[in-house]
Amino acid sequence: MYLGVIADDFTGASDIANTLAKGGLATTQFFGLQQGQAPQDCDAGVISLKTRSIDAGEAVDESLRALKWLKAQGCRQFIFKYCSTFDSTPRGNIGPVGEALASELGLRGVPACPAFPTTGRTIYQGHLFVGDRPLNESGLENHPLNPMTDSDIQRWLSLQTKHPVGLVPWPEVVAGALSIRRALDAAASRSEVLVIVDAIRDEDLIGIGEACADSPLLTGGSGIAIGLPQIIISRGHASGQSKPFRAGRGAGAVLAGSCSNATLSQIEAFRRSHPSLAIDVAQLLAGHVTADSVAAFVKSNRGGDPLVYSSAPPEKVRALQSQYGPDKVAHALEQLFADSATKIVADGFDRLVVAGGETSGAVVSGLKLAAVTIGPEIDPGVPALATEGGTVVAIALKSGNFGSVDFFDKALHMLKAA
Repeated sequence: MYLGVIADDFTGASDIANTLAKGGLATTQFFGLQQGQAPQDCDAGVISLKTRSIDAGEAVDESLRALKWLKAQGCRQFIFKYCSTFDSTPRGNIGPVGEALASELGLRGVPACPAFPTTGRTIYQGHLFVGDRPLNESGLENHPLNPMTDSDIQRWLSLQTKHPVGLVPWPEVVAGALSIRRALDAAASRSEVLVIVDAIRDEDLIGIGEACADSPLLTGGSGIAIGLPQIIISRGHASGQSKPFRAGRGAGAVLAGSCSNATLSQIEAFRRSHPSLAIDVAQLLAGHVTADSVAAFVKSNRGGDPLVYSSAPPEKVRALQSQYGPDKVAHALEQLFADSATKIVADGFDRLVVAGGETSGAVVSGLKLAAVTIGPEIDPGVPALATEGGTVVAIALKSGNFGSVDFFDKALHMLKAA
């Protein structure tokens, strides 16, 4: 294994695994901290952690343990992957984890670039945009766990870090790889450990990859890896042979917990032609909605690709959090989805589409998945996944903001037809 990735949530891990696999690297996505040896046919390993919203000290500890395991597998280059919308409060974990990894590797001038132009995430003068809107006007300011109220991610990241945060502005990026490398080296000389790098085109990300071809550590969204596979393959560090993908052949279902605008639109489109069950949080907390009742609904609609969702508009989410407490609501929903997924798969469903980072983490944990092979891309940033080993479960883990309106139908078809 040449390239090791540490991702702070499960959907983000799938996102960057998709980028690496499309680039020609045999890629395996691992869930949680690992022991033992990675598969021999693995060029790139992506470790999926759930560290985005936990205590910063715990996030640092888990990330450093993941780094230690990846180093033991022979990795020579590492990426810390976080969300392309920089989901992180002023007390968040992107800064502490990034600095801890850099310190462990003895580095300064480490790029921090969550840009992903293909999905509308761009950075200019250190400001992050979603489409044509600044981050704090894009709907992300209403995120239930990590509301983003400032588009200036250089300033935002500075609230989390011990060292000054640098910036490589776009004129230096567009000048090419040598210019980017010089700017990062200059930032390192100023003791700037993490450095925001502007990017508004895929070509900018490729230039960043060329500038950092020999850098032990990069941080950012999945776009930061766009240029790396070709460099790694051309240098003979990987064969360029991807792994075969095994699709599911049984029934399918959709589990949605994200409250993003994209997911809400996808739910509205899908439920018009598929059986659907909306989770009533009050009924859940009262014990009237259970994993058994959810599984019974799904089983009774076998063949109809049923949808179960807890997603709701921001104002309703805020009202529920105010009434019951955000932690209580989040824990109850995650446990419900984890237990429901386990029962659904036990009933013979082998195609699952899951929307939302926290929901995806809960489902994967409930199913006790250890690793998956990366299959074809469903939509930008979202690949089809298949479990490794004897029992096949084909699964898609979708970040809340990703995917077209008809994503659920496309994903269920891809998981079967792939």
